[in-house]
Amino acid sequence: MTKFEKRGLVGVETRADGDKRTLAGYAAVFNSDTTIGDFFIERIDPHAFDEAIKGDVRALVDHDSGRVIGRTKSGTLRLAVDSRGLKVEIDVPDTADGRDLLTLVERGDISGMSFGFRVTKQEWDETGDMPVRTILEVELFEVSAVAFPAYEDTELGVRDLEAARKEAATAREAEERKRQNAVAAARRVAERKARMEHQFRGIPQDAP
Repeated sequence: MTKFEKRGLVGVETRADGDKRTLAGYAAVFNSDTTIGDFFIERIDPHAFDEAIKGDVRALVDHDSGRVIGRTKSGTLRLAVDSRGLKVEIDVPDTADGRDLLTLVERGDISGMSFGFRVTKQEWDETGDMPVRTILEVELFEVSAVAFPAYEDTELGVRDLEAARKEAATAREAEERKRQNAVAAARRVAERKARMEHQFRGIPQDAP
């Protein structure tokens, strides 16, 4: 089973157009720093979803794959990127889940949206007091109407931070080995030139 992270924020509304009822909101906001579990700060780049929204994404209730309420492939879920973030519109079905969801949103019992994703490209900055993770590109699996939008799934993010640190350490070690090899090579070249110079001038090798 693919492991993925979940994030979300408060802000969802219902719209009516004849018999069609639509749920709308933002599942993600760009360049808005969020502290994840007191482990790191996270922000989402404005281009993180450019390719992801072209995929076949589902709309769910509370991240439950058994409670599908929309899908991009069928046109009942529409995703767009604007200057604020990832905009979501769901044509809610006339099903038990759909009707219940609309009622709960209208009552204010459900007040947020969230999204399930896997990071495919990211950057880490550890120059400040807390590491900063910038999400540059994601694979988007689903968007959800949720009761608890501030879902903090820290495990994978922390794992990514540890992996980034190991990668940086490996790169530093490789750079140091490269530097040491270059110094050793330069020394060998200098010694070879010195021997050739001695031979050319007829200077004994053990001469002072």
